[in-house]
Formats: sequence, structure tokens, C-alpha cells
Amino acid sequence: MSTALLAALAAAPPPAAAQGRLDAQYEASLAGILIGRGAWRIDIADDQYAAAAQGGSSGILKAFSGGSGSGSSAGKVVNGQLQPSGYTATTSTSRKSETIRITLAGGVIKDSSITPEPPPDNDRIPITEAHRRGVVDPMTGSMMRVSGTGDLMSAEVCRTATAIFDGRMRYDLKFDFKRIENVKAEKGYRGPALVCAVYFTPISGYIADRAAIKYLMAQRDMEVWLVPIPGTRVLVPFKMKIPTPLGNAVLEATQFVAAATPRAASKGQ
Repeated sequence: MSTALLAALAAAPPPAAAQGRLDAQYEASLAGILIGRGAWRIDIADDQYAAAAQGGSSGILKAFSGGSGSGSSAGKVVNGQLQPSGYTATTSTSRKSETIRITLAGGVIKDSSITPEPPPDNDRIPITEAHRRGVVDPMTGSMMRVSGTGDLMSAEVCRTATAIFDGRMRYDLKFDFKRIENVKAEKGYRGPALVCAVYFTPISGYIADRAAIKYLMAQRDMEVWLVPIPGTRVLVPFKMKIPTPLGNAVLEATQFVAAATPRAASKGQ
């Protein structure tokens, strides 16, 4: 958000719509079969943000391989952009549990760890110091902050790219415009969504001959449906689709309750 826009918001009565909040619930399916459920909470203020998610396997998948996961990210809003300071993600199955922690400052990875520490793998492409700069964590990377004051549903919003470090791998996600489509949650949002194509490019920290990596690199049909959080210029996924050999993997919101929160309320005024 630009300085001029911040000044205008500060001067405009009433002092509302300066921040936003999202409470969302999602269902994951594979070839139309329910495999998981999750929840996502986001709070965005003028100068900071926080997001947290949790989920677990459901339906037929839970019967064969129960698992759960949680993650969180927090940081500052600097010159209108989301700048993460910390990220944590934990995944657990019946076989093992793993926690990833990342500390960032100014888009630079200051520290990262995986617990328990995985054994070294010489087949992984090394992550250089240059790859640790100008990046965000995966959760921050899923929130698209749009600069300026233009239409959030314009095709240009899709034409962007994000550099992500997930604690193990450094990769780029490139987006492009596909269409506008109406969506409807069982509770909350109903209205237009910006549908963007998603293209995956691994940079480092991955094993080049791994089949899953090659498959994602070749994909040209991955899509994400983005909708805005009121009171902000941030769009987040309402739905995602990734084709797989077994059918489409889809993550879609069943609840998407988003609202602007007055600036005064967030500062205790």
C-alpha cells in the first residue's frame, strides 16, 4: 500500500477498512473423493500480518493413512508488500512427525531447520546464498498483495511471479490470467474469483530426476481461484486444482468468511 493511500485512509472518515480478517475452511478431494479438511485464519493490519492453518486427512484416506499438519506465518507490511519474519510447519503421520522452521528478514533467509534433521542427500541441487534472498515462505506466498489502487479482478493481477523457500526447496511460481469465474461457499463469500494459471519452476534443494518434480514442471493445467480479503489489497486462494494421474486434486473453500476490520479496533482505540 503506497504512502499516499495510507495518508488518504488515515484522513478519511470513518477510519474503517484499513485491515481485514479471514476465517476459512477447506475440503481436499482427489478424483472427486474427499481426502482431507482444513482451516485457515488470516489477520492483516496496516503494518503487520499473521496467518495460521491446520488440517488432516479425512474420508477414505484417513482409513488408510491418517495424518495431520499445521503451519503459521507472520511478518510486517513494508511499502505495501507482505514481508515475512517467521514460518513454522509441522506434519505428522502414524510413521513420523516433522517440523520446519524458517526465520527471515527483508526477504532474506536468516535461519532454517528441519526437525528431526534429515540425512544428507547428495542428489539434491544445492541451495546457494543467492537463492536465500528475495524469497517468502509458502504461506505468505499463497497470499497475493496487489499494489496500487486498481481493480483487484483485472487480468494484470494474475501476471506475476513469487519466489518461495519452503525449508527444503527453493522454487518459483509464475501466474497468468485465464478467466473470471463466480464461486460460492456454503458459508460466507459468493461472487467473482480471478482464475490464474500456475506454473512451477524448481530452482534448488530438489532432486532433478524425481518423477513428481518432473510432473509438476510439465504441468500447464494447474489453476488457482483468487478472491480478495475486504479492507485489504490481498487476494487468497478460494480454490486450487492440480491435475494428477489419478484425477484432479482439488482444494476448495466450504466456508470463506472475510471482513474488513476498522483500524481503531485493531489498535484498541
